[in-house]
Amino acid sequence: MTVNTSILIFGASGDLSHRKLIPALFNLYLKKRLPKDFRIFGVATRAWSDEDLRQTCHTSLLELWSEPIDETAWLHFSQKITYRSGDFSDPLTYNRFNQELSAMENGAANRMYYLATPPDFFSLIVNGLAAEQMLDEKEGWRRVVIEKPFGADLPSARGLNIMLHEVLQEKQVFRIDHYLGKETVQNILVARFANTIFEPVWNRNYIENVQITVAETVGVETRGKYYEKAGVVRDMFQNHLLQLLTLVAMEPTSSSNADALRDEKVKVISAIRPIAESDVKKHTVRGQYRGYRNEPNVASDSQTATYAAFRFFIDNWRWQGVPFYLRSGKKLKEKISEIIIQFKSPPHMIFPNRTCLEAPSNLFSMSLQPDEGIHIQFEAKVPDTLADTKSVRMDYHYRDEFGPSPLPEAYERLLLDVINGDASLFTRADQTELSWELIDPILRGWQSPDAPPLSFYDPGEWGPIESNQLLDTAGHRWMQIGDDNCH
Repeated sequence: MTVNTSILIFGASGDLSHRKLIPALFNLYLKKRLPKDFRIFGVATRAWSDEDLRQTCHTSLLELWSEPIDETAWLHFSQKITYRSGDFSDPLTYNRFNQELSAMENGAANRMYYLATPPDFFSLIVNGLAAEQMLDEKEGWRRVVIEKPFGADLPSARGLNIMLHEVLQEKQVFRIDHYLGKETVQNILVARFANTIFEPVWNRNYIENVQITVAETVGVETRGKYYEKAGVVRDMFQNHLLQLLTLVAMEPTSSSNADALRDEKVKVISAIRPIAESDVKKHTVRGQYRGYRNEPNVASDSQTATYAAFRFFIDNWRWQGVPFYLRSGKKLKEKISEIIIQFKSPPHMIFPNRTCLEAPSNLFSMSLQPDEGIHIQFEAKVPDTLADTKSVRMDYHYRDEFGPSPLPEAYERLLLDVINGDASLFTRADQTELSWELIDPILRGWQSPDAPPLSFYDPGEWGPIESNQLLDTAGHRWMQIGDDNCH
């Protein structure tokens, strides 16, 4: 198999390309992880030159990197970058790209096609590539990487899958979710299945509830037009949060094979109890930060949710009866991505002098960002007391163990996996459709007479008060390591 590899980036003049993709490729180049013979062929509609793209990427590196740039290495790497403009709706564009790229490759070569474009272009580009036989795998592999959002609902996601499968095999399609490329997300499975102390208690017998939080302090900024169509549910829940839920809840695989992992994730999503349209008020909360309607390209009477909280149940042997609480939003108090496992309280507290009748519950936290690590909260005796107890922590921080800058960008891992043909961290067609099957009834319910009211919250809060009430009904509350957990 040839190692001669071409990386075509559609939408190369956009932020994703010059702030994420090409810097990630440069880092892989510095680590000597790219094929020896490679090239980056950036294409977009903007009338740029090779040097325009190179300089834009270099400027992004200067802005984003905390360490000095190896300018000599960048000079060599940047010569691998070519830029061409073209009309994606014109079949001659693909013919021209193919001829020029074939001349650069000078023989058999692999090709990655990265669609860093708005979703409206996905079908157009894939069919344009197919018409020029640019997806045929006669002289090397051909892989297509598709960014989120993958559809806006079940019909559109299913239609996109049908279109892709008309010209591609499923093994050629890499639906990317950058969250899965984060080291801390990959560590969820390592924490669970490489340590025997956790798995025996990772079930309904010992766990009271699971909480998954992805909070942002920023607003929609310049993305008002996109956000009005997507909202927080399409932007965050259908992909990132459901992916995290599957990693927390899935069974161990029988092998490291990509489909073995993805099969287990599909089993979890298939077992999640759907929230009926008539039950959305009982199991969901939708909110909007005050000031959102004044953002650019946002309607003055917008009903778009910038915050949401869901309560899911998984109907299987391991998780029956355990609520999974998911929340995400804009302009919240802290920027944090965290998974909290709250364990059941001891059945009886035998120690005197407790200020409350119930024993505190233990917490297990996987902090995905920004304080990356694992934290465990448990009870310890307070010295020089008869039997007073206090909640204390054991902490593991990535920076303490591996240095101040140990975590690579998510796109580094994902781009390397595409080159190596490892689809473990990418979403399969059936999982995308099952995810939309869960999300669509909620979105429809929010448009119905049974919808929960759109609740408002001030920037800098943890969302609307109704989010707390969602948990109050079951005797739970949103947790963070370090809280006073005496109920």
